[in-house]
Amino acid sequence: MIRDIALPWWSWLLMALGLIGFGAMVVVSVRRNGGVKRSLFASPYALWMMLFTILPVLLIGYYAFTDASGAFTLDNFRSFWDSNYESNRIILQAMGEEGAQYISRGTVNVDTLIYSLWMAFECTVICLVLGYPAALFMADREMKLGPTLVVLFIIPMWMNFLLRTIAWMSLLEDSGLINTFLRFLGFEGVRLMYNSGAVLLGMVYNFLPFMVFPIYTVLSKMDHRLSEAAADLGCNGWKTLYKVTMPLSIPGVISGITMVFMPSVTTFFIPRMLGGGNTMMFGDLIESKFLVEGNWNVGSALSLIMMVLILISLSILRKADPNGEGGGIA
Repeated sequence: MIRDIALPWWSWLLMALGLIGFGAMVVVSVRRNGGVKRSLFASPYALWMMLFTILPVLLIGYYAFTDASGAFTLDNFRSFWDSNYESNRIILQAMGEEGAQYISRGTVNVDTLIYSLWMAFECTVICLVLGYPAALFMADREMKLGPTLVVLFIIPMWMNFLLRTIAWMSLLEDSGLINTFLRFLGFEGVRLMYNSGAVLLGMVYNFLPFMVFPIYTVLSKMDHRLSEAAADLGCNGWKTLYKVTMPLSIPGVISGITMVFMPSVTTFFIPRMLGGGNTMMFGDLIESKFLVEGNWNVGSALSLIMMVLILISLSILRKADPNGEGGGIA
């Protein structure tokens, strides 16, 4: 059952101070510059970042380190490590030392995170294996279908993420198009839905463009005279790819890995629809804590753990691509 959550008093104070500060900043900027300067138009973004990025992160941190009464506690993180922590504590409080024989550590949360990391790793590897050759073809100046491939990768992204996932259900379900075609050919139907394979397929389909476009961006900006110089020095196509193209495309690869891996870890709609409840990933676990159990404190602790993983990923990206050369499509 969902629990009603009242925002702490300081969150309302921060929002009020932010609005007042924003208004004061606009007035001071207009008076100091004798009118409206172009830089002033960037100020709404600062307000947006404070209200919808900084403040939510502060709230997540607040709930992660407090209990239902608002007192400081680390029990939320203990509940992550031991999913039976709350029930074990109740047993010990009720039975004392005699209850020690009835308690055991639950590994559901940790196992779910490990499973999510593994699924995200598989998705990232498959996207890299499929996406790198596609980006090479798209960036090849002699490939006339390159722009067409770019459009083919972009068109599905115009469709809603949920609709793209639901569309796969009509293909994979027992009475779907694939099984209907197999039965028409005289074969027995196969179970394609409600397993890890279906979830992995949905993840690869939805996140593949996020691997392709950063690599394509770097390859399209690469000086092709380097490849020509390598050919003049005796390198064949494969050696040029290994010695010249691949090292220069590392920023795009790192960016693509980050853009695929992190959404894969936190995804929750794909496992629910294509996994049918048989597979739970970390995003499903967080959603369950917030919306099903109404436990915002443990849910915030899990979200904070995920944010730490995201920061680690972003730090790796920054070291490998300090200039942001693989950040998007040009």
